[in-house]
Amino acid sequence: MKAYVFPGQGAQFVGMGKELYESSALAKELFEKANEILGFSITEIMFNGTDEDLKQTKVTQPAIFLHSVILAKVLGDDFKPAMVAGHSLGEFSALVSAQALSFEDGLKLVAKRANAMQKACEIQPSTMAAILGLDDFTVEDICQRVSDVVVPANYNCPGQLVISGSIAGIDRACELLLAAGAKRALKLNVGGAFHSPLMEAAKIELEAAIVATEIKQPVCPIYQNIDAKPYLDVASIKHNLIAQLTGPVKWTQTIQRMLADGASEFIEVGPGNVLQGLVKKVDRAMPTSSATI
Repeated sequence: MKAYVFPGQGAQFVGMGKELYESSALAKELFEKANEILGFSITEIMFNGTDEDLKQTKVTQPAIFLHSVILAKVLGDDFKPAMVAGHSLGEFSALVSAQALSFEDGLKLVAKRANAMQKACEIQPSTMAAILGLDDFTVEDICQRVSDVVVPANYNCPGQLVISGSIAGIDRACELLLAAGAKRALKLNVGGAFHSPLMEAAKIELEAAIVATEIKQPVCPIYQNIDAKPYLDVASIKHNLIAQLTGPVKWTQTIQRMLADGASEFIEVGPGNVLQGLVKKVDRAMPTSSATI
């Protein structure tokens, strides 16, 4: 069974999507439509911008989304998923590719999500850190012992858990986690505390947009970040999409569940190959590849 997975923030690179734009009339049409919907030339930033330009949350998220969903559309009949999942932002890409969301509505939601998250970051300085070499329980326990806001945010693979919270909370948690035996505690170069209670303002703003957007039943189950379970019913998909903004990305558990449900091959759709590496950390023997046209 083919499992298609879609990357999130951090997979961007200068020049992303340019080859796709130049090699496919459909891709070019969709990229140009995206420029109109967004009200600025995101293709110019994607193809010719700087790393700093691409790092802005309001640019990064729609750029990665566009690269992923346009690639899936260009694949046409070759894109036949038995199951899909997306890492954080990638959940929106997965829903569009599984025909639950239209291209236009998906892009509008992603743009609103990105802007809402950027505003939330500006309200309160916050950050994230990758903790390597500790089991999940230990990380969870130490986060609970810190008085400032700090929570597990991304369960990426066994031995790699990203935490999210206030700057003081992250600093204190990193000290305690290193003392508890973490191999590394790396503060990430991100705009704020994604997937934490500090995104509540963004969640409220996005909730209204998601509720008002038409979502249909996907053509295959989508395994959602919030609890790593497969869903087909629209009400649950919307609820989980809203909860995702302040809840953790349970990626390790998602891959484990997809494997248990019969996934025999993982194909990453979008920029980079980060998710393939994470799949290999869960099951080294599992075949992985990048979608190509």
